[in-house]
Amino acid sequence: MTISYSLEVANVRFYGFSRLLFRWKGSIYRLLYKEFLVFCGVYVFFSIFYQQDLFERVALYCDQFTNSNFIPVLFVLFYVTQAFNRWWGQYTSFPLPDNLMMVVSGNVHGADERGRLLRRTLMRYANLSSVLILRSISTRVRKRFPTLEHVVEAFMTTHELKNFESLHSDFNKYWMPLTWFSNLASRAREEGRVRDDIALRLLMDELNKYRTKCSLLFHYDWISIPLVYTQVVTIAVYSYFAFCVIGRQFLNPEKGYSGHKLDMYVPVFTLLQFFFYTGWLKLQVGELIINPFGEDDDDFETNQLIDRNLQVSMLAVDDMYQNLAPIVKDKHWNQRHFSIPYTLSTAAESQRPAFKGSTFDM
Repeated sequence: MTISYSLEVANVRFYGFSRLLFRWKGSIYRLLYKEFLVFCGVYVFFSIFYQQDLFERVALYCDQFTNSNFIPVLFVLFYVTQAFNRWWGQYTSFPLPDNLMMVVSGNVHGADERGRLLRRTLMRYANLSSVLILRSISTRVRKRFPTLEHVVEAFMTTHELKNFESLHSDFNKYWMPLTWFSNLASRAREEGRVRDDIALRLLMDELNKYRTKCSLLFHYDWISIPLVYTQVVTIAVYSYFAFCVIGRQFLNPEKGYSGHKLDMYVPVFTLLQFFFYTGWLKLQVGELIINPFGEDDDDFETNQLIDRNLQVSMLAVDDMYQNLAPIVKDKHWNQRHFSIPYTLSTAAESQRPAFKGSTFDM
């Protein structure tokens, strides 16, 4: 599940972000501990069992590559920006039905069974399309709906399934329910349920925005960051620390090697470097950000979003259709100047002067 810590950093306070360092679930420690232990084990092995004279010459040779720009390990930092932008783009491309359901609720009229059926079916088609595309890209959703028969149990009728399977296409058919949506909206216009062409146009515009997001998710899954780019970053980091395993060994201080005046046994700064660079590598190149539709701690909660989208869609177009409270005068009807009350804990905020612009009082 997605790990949220927003409440813990809502206010600036002493030891705020530092407290997050001690969380395990969703942490870099959980992501990296296996590689970290392997690196430490290999380092200790060479430290204990090396043949002194030959090994020290090899260590000095390797160390010159870890202390220069021969291996472009900092390239991983540039890669971070590309991977994060891709991750955020996938999140913002998730098809949410909120705008579409508002338009359907306000423009597909009729409190009778036919009107209710039209509105619910339109939103069911929209949600069905998102489920079909998520089945194609999310392992969580695929496990929940492994076959179309499982989709029928929640989103489709048997007749719709037959229509879906009868249309042959070599490509993904997630767009078919959206075509049903547009055809049904046109039929609602013919029946007078959609009262004018402007309202129909508004429905189509919102539908196309929804379809665009479904399409973007499909293309994010299809077109990855070039493999060569990913391989270069991975090879750079792993080869760098392969040299570090030998080159960062502490050598005999009595031999006077440059930079080896103290034998600390534990390579603290090398371990920190490993933690940082390999952590970035796992975060960006690994499963966590490149594909957030898996089952890692911080991957998107796709199944929960499906549940939420279907529920709020049906509430908006069915239970809430023309379900208005009586229109009455508000509490400040006869007051020209009024203020909204504060609780005791926020009363001090009411004494602050309103901001009118940085140069207002010059």
